[in-house]
Amino acid sequence: MKHDVIIIGGSYSGMAAALQLLRARRRVLIIDGGKRRNRSASHSHGFLGSDGVDPAELARVARAQLEAYPTLTWVDGAVEQATGTMDDFTVTSGSTTYAAKRLLLAIGVSDRLPEIPGLPERWGRSIFHCPYCHGYELDRGRVGVIATGPVSIHQAQLLPEWGDTTFFLNGTFEPDRVAEDELIRRGVTIETTPIKHIDGSADVVLTDGRRLRFAGLFTAPYNEPSTPIATQLGCELVETLTGVQIGTGETKETTVPGVFACGDAARMPHSVSLAVGDGAWAGAQIHRSLVWPAS
Repeated sequence: MKHDVIIIGGSYSGMAAALQLLRARRRVLIIDGGKRRNRSASHSHGFLGSDGVDPAELARVARAQLEAYPTLTWVDGAVEQATGTMDDFTVTSGSTTYAAKRLLLAIGVSDRLPEIPGLPERWGRSIFHCPYCHGYELDRGRVGVIATGPVSIHQAQLLPEWGDTTFFLNGTFEPDRVAEDELIRRGVTIETTPIKHIDGSADVVLTDGRRLRFAGLFTAPYNEPSTPIATQLGCELVETLTGVQIGTGETKETTVPGVFACGDAARMPHSVSLAVGDGAWAGAQIHRSLVWPAS
């Protein structure tokens, strides 16, 4: 059977796209590897109507709602290969090959974190990337920002809204005078001593022996699509402030006709709310492309 659309990735953006297509009675196949980016987080914030809900519960409820539609097929598994052209795509997962008229890449991103001992195991628990998602719960406590490069200046300037902020340069770069003056104007403390490791909940231990305690830490990891499927298909990747993403136009179609992309892998900044909105728009645009192929 040829599906109307195969969605690679069944997290928030992929499911939001699927909902639009299923409600148009289109045959949709979701293939999902089961690794949500926020799987380490216990609560999701900033999503209207579900603020503070466990993100795993958000995903569970959403999947259950999709599975009520008879034209959905869901496969748990990784996609190893995707090939083809408009109206004739094939996707391989395990030993099975599936066919579709359109593809949607909702594959999410991988986070390349700063190489600091103690940081990876706290990612999503006491070390975050989005203050809108996690800043309020720090209750105006002390906040640390770990630099990954000049882009981190913006993050450090923003964080004082949520608490007294210390900006750890950690040997990554030196801000120019204009940036330094702006950080000082915002009340940010600039710390030049390198970080030795992260301890406790969010304690920063410096190479000079000092231990600085924080309610939470933030950093801007390098992002890239979580699988090479987009490159395999020939989709253009574009540079962002924090890595690379899949290039798309206003309709969320990539540079390969018939292949669309949405969510964190195809837009920035990143959050559950933005991923859902992006997915819903992509789903509607894919449906339009099936109705009016030349549009």
